[in-house]
Amino acid sequence: MPRADEEVVIKVEDLWKLFKLYEKPIDRLKELFHPFRKKYHREFWALKGVSFEVKRGESLGIIGRNGSGKTTLLRILAGIMIPTKGNITAKGRISPLIELGIGFNPELSGLENIYFSGTILGYTREEIEEKLERILSFADIGDFIRVPVKYYSKGMRARLAFSLAINLEPDILLVDEVLAVGDENFRRKCLKRIEELISNGTILILVSHSLQQIEEFCSKTLWLHRGDVMELGETKAVLKKYKSFREN
Repeated sequence: MPRADEEVVIKVEDLWKLFKLYEKPIDRLKELFHPFRKKYHREFWALKGVSFEVKRGESLGIIGRNGSGKTTLLRILAGIMIPTKGNITAKGRISPLIELGIGFNPELSGLENIYFSGTILGYTREEIEEKLERILSFADIGDFIRVPVKYYSKGMRARLAFSLAINLEPDILLVDEVLAVGDENFRRKCLKRIEELISNGTILILVSHSLQQIEEFCSKTLWLHRGDVMELGETKAVLKKYKSFREN
């Protein structure tokens, strides 16, 4: 029986993701109905055999240049995308902050979307109601909470999405660059709340171009380059190699 701090909570094994790139939208249909199966696309492997583990008590940073596969990996972990091949095992509830407001129904009010999105993430109505006051207070958008989300500004969407994701107290929190959105006071409030979640046992997986944030929040770091794993290990050691690579 492994100790609690040795328990593997997330296990990714030999993960691959293929995208078919078409020059024109019509090419997809031409390929579909071509009698001799002619290809009109080119293949792009966004991830190539990515494997890693995250144990209880750890937080993982994911770094790399644009196009390295970071967001694709996070989308697969969140269940938004399906891998071409490979396996993922994750224990517990996952709350994704990948695109602000993703999963929101624009026709529903902010309040209705709290219940709608929370249910999709696997929470019961009773569990959402227990956390509702904190979610509303953290978002701090006043009477707009009863207005359809389609009328929200980008900032209000950010506030509601952040508040919902980090106040549902997930087992695993996925964050992709969105810490750069919103006013400075709100960002500080979010960072403080994330620190609280980590101290209470939530596993953070953070994609960011801010190496300072990666070093501050992540005990280990995965460096991706063109879909391949370049380095995986203790954050300071990986960041040192990445900085040297980036400068050359």
